Amino acid sequence: MRKKIVVLDDLENSYKKLADWSKVDAKAEVTIHNQPLYGEALFKAVKDAQAIVLMRDRTPFKADLIQQLPALEYLVFTGTRNGALDVDALKERQIPISHTGWGPSKNSTSELTWALILGLKKQLVGQNALINQNKWRNELSLLPVLQGQTLGLVGLGEIGQRVAKVALAFGMNVVTWSPNMTPARAEAIGAQSVSLDELLQQSDIVSLHIIASSTTKGLINKEKLALMKKDAILINTSRAVLVETDALVDSLNQGRIGGAAVDVFDIEPLPADHPLRKTPNTLLTPHLGFVAEPVFTTFAKDVVECLEAWLHGQPTIRPLL
Repeated sequence: MRKKIVVLDDLENSYKKLADWSKVDAKAEVTIHNQPLYGEALFKAVKDAQAIVLMRDRTPFKADLIQQLPALEYLVFTGTRNGALDVDALKERQIPISHTGWGPSKNSTSELTWALILGLKKQLVGQNALINQNKWRNELSLLPVLQGQTLGLVGLGEIGQRVAKVALAFGMNVVTWSPNMTPARAEAIGAQSVSLDELLQQSDIVSLHIIASSTTKGLINKEKLALMKKDAILINTSRAVLVETDALVDSLNQGRIGGAAVDVFDIEPLPADHPLRKTPNTLLTPHLGFVAEPVFTTFAKDVVECLEAWLHGQPTIRPLL
């Protein structure tokens, strides 16, 4: 009997384009969903699946849903971390879990971070709109220069370090904070270690590059936003849960900060009536940080490799330990 495999959240229609599924298709019935599924629609899609493939953490997969899937034998998710997956519930049922490699996602996220910083600071969207309206520069067209400004990095991992190097090349000052930051670690890349409050008070640009966890959820709240300079901008290409969205919306609407560029949201795709769509001095992108062809090629090829091994009864590829 052919196995049933369900692939969720292929919003980019990438899996079949970027990998050879012929060996998987020969042994299994594969259904790929290209739109987000919720509630009853999600349950109906996965209820008979022996294997499920998740695109990162786009669809929460919690214990209550897992308990309703008696046929489930195997699960694969792309990337190496999935904060929306109830790993314990799967392990309790001894269901093996595989993950994929990443590809150059840290490079792509770093590049997007700078695209957002420059897009917002240089008013690219607004200035382009003037051109499309057959207009020219207006009184708002006097632009800042980044040299001499301060970039505050919340988190200095691989992405934060890449972002810092570009800032230093622009002649900016870089300050950084994370729960485990040390002066020596900051100095090693030319930055200065400060407290979070000092970072928010000093920075012209605040960019978030820290892992989302129970201790960092809501890290940037009303009180923290109030510490920022009135003309400072906030960049979030990390995780939506780091920022209290209502507080950010209020700060933007009241002009308490200079602007925000956001690539990650509490609900994705972003609802049509979401208040961030109407806030001033806001640049929004549809979670593009990791959406790059070489990244998705790695995802697709690794998913196929995992499924082929499972279908042939071979040892689990890249098991989640």
